[in-house]
Amino acid sequence: MISRYSEARKTKSSENKSKPVDKGSSLSSPSPLDDRIRPKKFDDIIGRAQEKQTLRMMIAAATKRKKAVDHILFYGPPGLGKTTFSIAMANEIGSSIRITSGPAIERQGDLAAILTGLKANDVLFIDEIHRLSRIVEESLYPAMEDGVIDIVMGKGPSAKTIRLNLEPFTLVGATTQIGKLSSPMRDRFGLVQRLDYFGTEDLVEIIRRAANLEDIEIEEAALVEIANRSRGTGRVALRLFRRVVDYYEYMVKQGETLTVDVVKEALDLLGVDKMGLEEIDRRILEIIYSHFNGGPVGLSTLAIAISEDPVTLSEVYEPFLMKQGLIKRAARGRVLTESGTLFVQQNLSSNG
Repeated sequence: MISRYSEARKTKSSENKSKPVDKGSSLSSPSPLDDRIRPKKFDDIIGRAQEKQTLRMMIAAATKRKKAVDHILFYGPPGLGKTTFSIAMANEIGSSIRITSGPAIERQGDLAAILTGLKANDVLFIDEIHRLSRIVEESLYPAMEDGVIDIVMGKGPSAKTIRLNLEPFTLVGATTQIGKLSSPMRDRFGLVQRLDYFGTEDLVEIIRRAANLEDIEIEEAALVEIANRSRGTGRVALRLFRRVVDYYEYMVKQGETLTVDVVKEALDLLGVDKMGLEEIDRRILEIIYSHFNGGPVGLSTLAIAISEDPVTLSEVYEPFLMKQGLIKRAARGRVLTESGTLFVQQNLSSNG
């Protein structure tokens, strides 16, 4: 089956130009393709039925009460749509959105400047909110609960505190490490929503939509092949799709169908196997197997062995390897599972 969507591409492009909502962003600007691909309304978001229904309910109730939507916290692995949901929510409300990140708000004055610049019902999105400093976080409490912010003017005995009233707003926080968020901050959110990995069907639709926007004719089997190697993550699926398109434009005559064989060639060239494992993932498994007899091995020791930072190893690579059932965390360190051992043995024999 072949998919082609040139007419839909024209319609979507005109819709995306109609209403920019992301103002005052302190994050890096997305590429034109990223901006087109990112859904602008809940109906454009693929999957996430329960999450969309919950947010629609909250927006409808707040609109009926003529109040701002309660503060929302999204958490989960990176690349699963936390920023996308925030932008779509602002569009559904009909307000603007200010995008920033925890490390970017260094002082109370930075927070005050952002909050006082918000208009009624605006959305403030703070990515990696667990990385806010404790002083800034505590300054955010009265803003979230009472709609005010206290600013200290001067120093020493002559210092004065000025309380400013804020327009009603909705704070949307996003974090990949909810355990590092303090309980007082977490309890101030009206909704704490986890975003989990995408299923294959949803990933196929995400890639199909990207192919639509690029006006690329692609086989259904090719869509499935990319989805299966995308680690359950929408961001990874789109990244792999872009690299496949690069290979397609370099190796295939323009206008020809993007076939599953082309996709396999491109992803094999990138070192992404059928399980979605990349070179560093396979290296981790092989080192545990060959250097440490399958484990257990401590995090720091393993990090040194693969020349990688321990935090990166534990937060970026290990979660997917554990999700695939290839390694497990024991009391004494990381251990290969039976599936992980079998995978390494097959991989070594095929390379040998």
